[in-house]
Amino acid sequence: MKSLEINQFTGFPPQLFSFLEGLGKDNSKIYFDKQRDEYEKFVVAPAKAFITALAPFLEQLNPSIRREPKFNQTIMKLSKDMRFSKGVPYKTFLLVHFGRFKLDSELYVYFDKTGVQYGMFLNNSKEENLFFKKNLQTYEKEIDKVFSGYKLNNQFSLTEMKKEMTLLRKKFDFSKDGKLLLQMKYILLEKAMLPKEKKIIASPNFINDIIKTFSRLYPLYCFAISEQPLKLLAKFEEHMGVAD
Repeated sequence: MKSLEINQFTGFPPQLFSFLEGLGKDNSKIYFDKQRDEYEKFVVAPAKAFITALAPFLEQLNPSIRREPKFNQTIMKLSKDMRFSKGVPYKTFLLVHFGRFKLDSELYVYFDKTGVQYGMFLNNSKEENLFFKKNLQTYEKEIDKVFSGYKLNNQFSLTEMKKEMTLLRKKFDFSKDGKLLLQMKYILLEKAMLPKEKKIIASPNFINDIIKTFSRLYPLYCFAISEQPLKLLAKFEEHMGVAD
């Protein structure tokens, strides 16, 4: 039975959101331990099934992207390390994310009690194996073409991650506001599914929406993970392209 739950993705159930909402109201180890069976059944099992189902697509997209259903790789643990954290012991959200290493630019799906947000995190730091900061200046025209050609403009919000999340644009258009990215360190381009769309989230078809969105964002992702983004982009366009 456990193997079936991991390998067959049927959607994220409504109980996932109920669990996160309950944890927000009583963020204690006592509550979490009482709800552990629900956590395993409605949070962990569908998350692992989702990652397993998405893995072949991610491997085709780029084999360097981590795609095993493991905590601290593709699933962020809800429990905090209280040696370095203050306050409540658990996060009240589920983050499923796909990058090459910790703090890499990555594709993600984020769940909290209000619904789902999904898109791409861009690490615009000047660190080893992070290339977006340099490529943003070197390939500004090519990135503009990616936004227009893959119809990314006005489809995603733009949020800056600091101690507090700062929404800068509800609908980001690179041709108008691309310069904003130069001043940002941690960037989120995302879209949301609201509670009224939970029927989609709770169905196997949810993965189709994610694949379509990730395949549209991947051309931009090429500029975040490669010193030769145009070569990587050409390979994607020749062998894969955007999912229908």
